Amino acid sequence: MHDAGVISDTGTSGDGIDDPGDSGRVRLIEHRPLPWWFYVVAFLVVDAVAVGLLQWSVWTVEPLRGFGGFISKMWASGQFQFALNMLLLGMVYLVLLMIVNRFWTATPLFLSIVGFCAVAERFKVGARYETIKPSDLGFLKSDAGNMAGFIPSGSGRIFMNAAIFFLAMVVICYSLRHRDGRRRFVDFDDRRLSITTRVVLVIMPSLFVGLFAAGLGTTGSWSNSFAQALGDSPKLWDSVEDAQANGTLMGFARFVNPKVMDEPANYSQATMKAIAKKYAAEAETINKDRAVNMQDSTVIMVLSESFSDPTRVPGLSLNKDPMPNVRAIKTTTTSGRMLSAGYGGGTANMEFMAMTGLSMANFDASLSSPYQQLVPKLTWTPTFNQLWNGGKDSQAFHPYESSMYSRRENYKKFGFAHFWTLNEPDVIAHQDRIDSSPYVRDSDAYQSLLEKIDTDKSQFLSVLTMQNHMNYDNWYNDNEFKASSTDPDSPLGLDETTQIQTYAKGMEYTDQATRSFLDQLDNISKPITVIFYGDHLPGIYASASSDANNSVALHETDYFIWSNKASQSHGTKLPDSTSAITSPNYFMAQTAEHMNAKVSPYLAFLTELHDKVPALEPPVVNQIQSWSRIPDGQALYLDRKGNRVDITKADKATQELLEDYRLIQYDITDGEGYLKDTAFMSLPRENRSVSQLEAESEMPEGTKNAAGVPDPTIAPTEFSDHDSDDTDSSKSAAATPTPAPSRKEE
Repeated sequence: MHDAGVISDTGTSGDGIDDPGDSGRVRLIEHRPLPWWFYVVAFLVVDAVAVGLLQWSVWTVEPLRGFGGFISKMWASGQFQFALNMLLLGMVYLVLLMIVNRFWTATPLFLSIVGFCAVAERFKVGARYETIKPSDLGFLKSDAGNMAGFIPSGSGRIFMNAAIFFLAMVVICYSLRHRDGRRRFVDFDDRRLSITTRVVLVIMPSLFVGLFAAGLGTTGSWSNSFAQALGDSPKLWDSVEDAQANGTLMGFARFVNPKVMDEPANYSQATMKAIAKKYAAEAETINKDRAVNMQDSTVIMVLSESFSDPTRVPGLSLNKDPMPNVRAIKTTTTSGRMLSAGYGGGTANMEFMAMTGLSMANFDASLSSPYQQLVPKLTWTPTFNQLWNGGKDSQAFHPYESSMYSRRENYKKFGFAHFWTLNEPDVIAHQDRIDSSPYVRDSDAYQSLLEKIDTDKSQFLSVLTMQNHMNYDNWYNDNEFKASSTDPDSPLGLDETTQIQTYAKGMEYTDQATRSFLDQLDNISKPITVIFYGDHLPGIYASASSDANNSVALHETDYFIWSNKASQSHGTKLPDSTSAITSPNYFMAQTAEHMNAKVSPYLAFLTELHDKVPALEPPVVNQIQSWSRIPDGQALYLDRKGNRVDITKADKATQELLEDYRLIQYDITDGEGYLKDTAFMSLPRENRSVSQLEAESEMPEGTKNAAGVPDPTIAPTEFSDHDSDDTDSSKSAAATPTPAPSRKEE
């Protein structure tokens, strides 16, 4: 290898310095190459700086302190996310170095690319409190001309600091370049050996990074296991918190190629065409006995945070019933118990199932958070709110931060006209708390929704409450609830007792607010039906959760479907044989049955499946969801009495329904989308026969749904009166998130 460069007046390799004592002759200066250890140190320093730049982009407050903690936890708690991010970014740096083959040219180029990504990341985090995901890159293709519109106001200082940093890097590298006798970084005497070495050092790191990113989202893959061994712990409820804890690069890479589900063996266009026709006929059969159009009523879906009956928790005793009103409501209307996939967390997964009719039980174990891992990639996202004028007559309310689980972007994709939260542009109207609770009370969440009911048209309205969110730190004054163990030999711990009593008081407030909410709906002349359900139990039952036999009991919440006095279905209570047990994917099918409303082929399918399989969820465990994967074990299936069943022993008709479910779910989420251009999701119109439904099921060639890039020729659904295609800085800049006690999973 050439170790030295000759410096001459040609300027091709170094400095030419006139020698005044030699009649204009130029004195040749030969610089020795810098030692290899210097390159190693410089490489590691630059790599660390690059990781620091990316971490700066997500630590908008005290970034140096945040980066210091990111590094120090390697020896403080044995978590090596910093080293993992350095490894991945170092591979990218090495590839660029081999391509350029000039160390002091590749280095500022590398830092410039990283710096650009960091600035873009910081802009998005500052504007929407969300990190950049692979699905965002489609914007570069479809709307690159409007990129400048997403730069928030007051960004001049960031650009100035970036320019100063870039110039400093250029000056340092330029100076070192002229003091380094090595010109080509890889330069053996044998030119073929030099080329071979560079090619190998481009291909091998590229393969490593590519295969790592491709497998990171798949449970059990080498990259997933490797990342976890170094401390990677996904926090999929909050992309910014995930990037802060695990590294910005890791936060991006985990969404590159998440595994959704295995392709069913018989999946094809012909198979999906047959399914569409089959359930079109089933829908017509059901609709012969149905007299109501669902879209003629307003439907309200209430996800009540952590609402469940604490008196059902094994080994627990309370001195007072915290939910007498809801208990009474359940005796007069369609109601029962809902099997939840979560314990102490997992709100968005229950929400996803209720909104789509899809089941977490069908997904691969790697897909633990559809809102983060799946929905951003989809180009077709059929949700039940779209039955109301394509979603234009639907609104959602959540008295918390819109960025959690990427809800703001997901709800926009679902077609909601407004999503009212604590953040701009659609700020929820009422935000009072109870005593020292950090969360907006349920009565205010209900009031915000009530004020948006339009009696002149039918709507789909959704509210996700926050009052009973963890942690339960003795918030309420004059709390009369007392919790105790039914086993004197195993008393509750002090912390457990405090949390249960705080939670019970919050339940009482929710119980009262819900009764008042329904009373107000009864005074409205518009037909309104309410779907009310708790998403999961709070993760506070340390004593009960220590017994694995309590798994089902700790995964059953309460639900009811209720209609006001203006509705034909007022007072309807479906028999326990069809309503005692359910899971959230069935709610809309049950609501149609409760209302005696006509169904789409999809709802007809869910109606038939619910009759055979009353509830199904992925494996459940008595611990708060880690979000790294769905728990190990067999999916859970319950019969009409709430007992576990071995689904492998089910009859042929049930097995066929479950196989159809997998086919439908695969087609929607990871397949070709053959059902998209059929009437499979559409509610019936007057005088439409099964032959017409079948004709509408004729399918053109499908377009793969998952990981697709939205068609730039199709205008996006308007999400808010404040939003438009002509994006400006006022649109992209969101309000500073309202302080919360901690950004834990819902």
